[in-house]
Amino acid sequence: MSTQITVRLPDVLVSYIDAEVTAGEATSRAAVVARAVERDRRRRIAERDAAVYARVGDDPDLAAFTRHATASDLGLD
Repeated sequence: MSTQITVRLPDVLVSYIDAEVTAGEATSRAAVVARAVERDRRRRIAERDAAVYARVGDDPDLAAFTRHATASDLGLD
């Protein structure tokens, strides 16, 4: 399901969005906006997770996973 909304964006952002669509990086303006909002949502979730891990301290079970996930995300492995 999706809901249509109306937003006002600065011209520079609209130009960027249109360039993404023109270059074939996205299928529509809506796709570019959805991608950006989804990326922000995932970032905020990751920040909350990081705060929880920081409060918990070192956890041997999570240490190996964290090293692997960090290396994978950065393309280091």
